[in-house]
Amino acid sequence: MKRLIKLIIVCFILAGVWNLYGDHLKNGNYQAAYIDAKTDIIAIKENPTVISTYERLQTGFSTLIDKLDQKMDPESKFKSKSVEKPDLTSPTTQSFSVYNIEIGDSKEKVEKQVGKAKRSSINEYGVNWHAYHTDYQNFFMAAYNDAGKVAGLYTNQDLITSKSGITLNSSKDKALKLLGEPLTSMRKGIVTYQMQDTQESTLFKLDDNYITIFYDKHENDHVTAIQIISADLEKQKKTFYPEPNDELKEGFEYQLFDLTNAARVTHGLNFLTWNEVVKDTARKHSADMAKNNYFNHTNLRGESPFDRMKADNIRFSTAGENLATGQLSSIFAHEGLMNSLGHRENILQKDFRELGVGVDFSSDKRPYYTENFVTK
Repeated sequence: MKRLIKLIIVCFILAGVWNLYGDHLKNGNYQAAYIDAKTDIIAIKENPTVISTYERLQTGFSTLIDKLDQKMDPESKFKSKSVEKPDLTSPTTQSFSVYNIEIGDSKEKVEKQVGKAKRSSINEYGVNWHAYHTDYQNFFMAAYNDAGKVAGLYTNQDLITSKSGITLNSSKDKALKLLGEPLTSMRKGIVTYQMQDTQESTLFKLDDNYITIFYDKHENDHVTAIQIISADLEKQKKTFYPEPNDELKEGFEYQLFDLTNAARVTHGLNFLTWNEVVKDTARKHSADMAKNNYFNHTNLRGESPFDRMKADNIRFSTAGENLATGQLSSIFAHEGLMNSLGHRENILQKDFRELGVGVDFSSDKRPYYTENFVTK
């Protein structure tokens, strides 16, 4: 389709050239035609209005071609183009690296290597997660400190390297054998928090970093993701749950959306598009659960997820809902959902096309997460 459009554009250009210089060309006066064309081209190149118009036309044609492609193949906007996996090397100073990036690397180095972030959104540490990917392939997130150095990393894709040989899909037994005893508690101020033993993750302290390794119990307890947080960044979070605000709600929502898409692409599925109206429905349900202290797909008025979507004039042929509560971030919420079979099936449902995520907090700062999946 793109070749056809480009061919049509070339034909229009040639028709314009003939219209302007045809008389010279018909008479065999090629030198005159060349001089006239060269003079006109120089004038055009130096005209700022023409330059600006050309740039807008170029953008417009690109958008038009993409839209025509989608009209010809409506599923194309949901498909990931194949992206080459980077050559991974063992970390040089840290125990682990993600996409050959280590804690302490500069933001400049990161973005020279992978380009600009696709999204930046606030996290529970009060800094932004910057999400890097190409159509959710080679997906990872990085957080930076005030000096512009990497202070946090996360990925749920095959971008993990380590000095110990632990990678994505390594066994839990191997991780425990090579990394030693995991932490069972963490101190925040004067309070010591006991780590909940969910069997879904283990926390280690290595290189003055807190490293959480997540496991997929539906894939033989193999390593499925890693989060690395510097000790200095961890100190910035004074309590177990962060202070709620509207910016954090939105941050958790977008992060859970991106994590869901990264998981889908890893499993060979299309990525989902964001639906703002569906997000509003999801957030209202999270707010209702947080305010009224319940946790259920059916609200206190007896309305199901499908009832709530219909009430908000959302049309769908297929829909689903995931709920989570209590997890201290979208990362922990997502990893928990992937280890819950029914929720996992929604995340990896091949027929879903759109997703809206809504988050809210209870009076005691407990987060509630709602994911609404739809296909129109």
